[in-house]
Amino acid sequence: MNLIDETLKDTPKIPVQKYTPKDFQSDQDVRWCPGCGDYSILAQVQRVLPELNIPKHDIVFVSGIGCSSRFPYYMDTYGFHGIHGRAAAIASGLKVARPELSVWVATGDGDGLSIGGNHFIHLCRRNIDIKIILFNNQIYGLTKGQYSPTSEFGKVTKSSPYGSPDHPFNPLLVALGAEASFVARGLDRDPKLLQTIIRRAAEHKGTAFMEMYQNCNVFNDGAFDLFTDKETKDDNVIVLENGKPMIFGKEKDKGLKLEGFTPVAISLKDGKHTVDDLIVHNEKNTMLSFILARMTNLPNLPRPVGVLYAVERPTYEHEVTKQIESSINKQGIGTLEKLLAHGETWIIK
Repeated sequence: MNLIDETLKDTPKIPVQKYTPKDFQSDQDVRWCPGCGDYSILAQVQRVLPELNIPKHDIVFVSGIGCSSRFPYYMDTYGFHGIHGRAAAIASGLKVARPELSVWVATGDGDGLSIGGNHFIHLCRRNIDIKIILFNNQIYGLTKGQYSPTSEFGKVTKSSPYGSPDHPFNPLLVALGAEASFVARGLDRDPKLLQTIIRRAAEHKGTAFMEMYQNCNVFNDGAFDLFTDKETKDDNVIVLENGKPMIFGKEKDKGLKLEGFTPVAISLKDGKHTVDDLIVHNEKNTMLSFILARMTNLPNLPRPVGVLYAVERPTYEHEVTKQIESSINKQGIGTLEKLLAHGETWIIK
């Protein structure tokens, strides 16, 4: 029995009741702009949570600052609206102290990858069992339209009237490079895909990173139209399915093959290629996950969505708990008085 189990053994068990999406809706008025992509992401989270059979009092949403960071207000769960960029740090401390909780982070591309970038990469590196939803609209929306870490090179905004001189972060590559054990991308206008990704992330044991393309219809309207519009989506998006060949196109007549480490889009009706030539998706293949994430920056290739990478490895909180138990077994339970009085002490006069 570990420390957490020991602490909770006398706590009365509360039966898990059956929830509906409405049970996760708070009584707060949602104050995002009409038409904002945040509404869809919120709705899909509220639809998936009842399936998980987790008591509401064991769920916590943590946020920083930004439009997306109002998320905890709209969830009828525990929530913590932190300061700018610190959601990952707050959530990390909470999860390590209370590993039995289901801890989620709602953050934006500015909040999570600019001021919060350092906390974000170390959360991924440690593999703390936290679910991160990054709302990526490629703009600072709450502060009315400055370019963000994911805005494209040359982006003209109020803070870059002659075009942004920055090259953007690729959130998927950042998460993979920081050793996140689950990495996925969704689209706000594809609710079924969002639900699949959220469900998979919730079931994953470890840091689960979800980049959500989210339209800011006031300050960056249409940034992802190519990937969400029903007339263009099929030819510009590839939906990843583990164990299946990578096929895309409105008529399912295109695919991806590898030439060395370079992905190439090919036709399946030119008589030169067959399905056997295509890449078969493998969520556990680290090299393939980097190749897929890199496609975001390459022209003439479809944008991958779905789960790019999912592997199991020990979580940080598990290792911490194991270490504490080992120390207690060797040295007994300590006290604050013993801690303060042990070793060398000084008297300051």
